Amino acid sequence: MTSGRARERLIKRLVESGIKDQQVLDAIRHTPRHLFVDEALAHRVYEDVSLPIGFNQTISQPYMVARMTELLLAGGPLQNVLEVGTGSGYQTSVLARLVAKVYSVERIKPLQHRARKLLLQLKQSNITFKHSDGAMGWPSKAPYDGILVAAAPAEIPADLVEQLKVGGRMLIPVGDSGQQFLHLVVRTESGFDDQVVEPVRFVPLVSGGVQ
Repeated sequence: MTSGRARERLIKRLVESGIKDQQVLDAIRHTPRHLFVDEALAHRVYEDVSLPIGFNQTISQPYMVARMTELLLAGGPLQNVLEVGTGSGYQTSVLARLVAKVYSVERIKPLQHRARKLLLQLKQSNITFKHSDGAMGWPSKAPYDGILVAAAPAEIPADLVEQLKVGGRMLIPVGDSGQQFLHLVVRTESGFDDQVVEPVRFVPLVSGGVQ
């Protein structure tokens, strides 16, 4: 299931689901998702589903990776992006193919260590990692052209939106286990424009400590 044929089936499903950005589709086509999950799940790796990666975390559904990335890029080319929740490193790898610099924050050290090792093996050198509470972002590297959050807080963290440049875009799932929606937040000269995109399901954004 690591074959080019399996990947092309996934790309076809993404196109059928409404993904239009060819750059995003190409990035997913060339990202070896099978390397980011346990071998026991290899038979499902190019299905359009989220999968467990340990520590009560998941690798995101390819559609959601594509959708969030497409919306992030819709405002134009991005020089620097903050990713909150490195997780397996799959979304990180896709982003790194499309933007100049990715800053990725993860609160679970073993996940971060595993992702960093894999992304180095893939020779993706435009990624900088930090072991930290993701809800705080990475203020010293701000402001960002884009922020992508891979876990859901109950409400949009003020610390994160303040790290956007004017014109910068943030994709973030918001809500609890009962109901979550993907939000697109754009920083304007006068404040923030918050648009609800679609229903989603993510692990919760945990704040107040690291592992």
